[in-house]
Amino acid sequence: MKPYKIPESVLVVIHTADLQVLLIERADRPGFWQSVTGSIDVIGEPFIEAAARELFEETGIVADGKRIVLRDWQLSNIYTIYPEWRHRYAPGVVENTEHIFSVEVPRDTPVTLSPREHINHAWLPHLEAADKCFSSSNAEAILLLPRHLG
Repeated sequence: MKPYKIPESVLVVIHTADLQVLLIERADRPGFWQSVTGSIDVIGEPFIEAAARELFEETGIVADGKRIVLRDWQLSNIYTIYPEWRHRYAPGVVENTEHIFSVEVPRDTPVTLSPREHINHAWLPHLEAADKCFSSSNAEAILLLPRHLG
């Protein structure tokens, strides 16, 4: 049996200098668009490491700390886990704490999706990207993006 997910996750908003935001479409829920997200793998995994891991796993983008640098917003959201995904967590777990990061990439950065997780991607102006997100916490993070630049 697969172990339960830990209810601590990361959200990584990927963007260009001119606030084009990368959204990816979930394979298990076509029409559900989001930024990179993922749970920590083990209790105590540093959130920045989870963010870098998820960024690479879901898009093929490597946060090298030089050209592509993850920015920790020191901000987290607590949200109710969607009922259709609660079976992934231990019985009685209904909330998740999501830690927010962003990463600025050059516009021509190649995106390689993990086909078991995502089926499509799109670069959109940040306001349009926020409107397209199915998750309100993801949309709110995208709307906060201009405050977290540079």
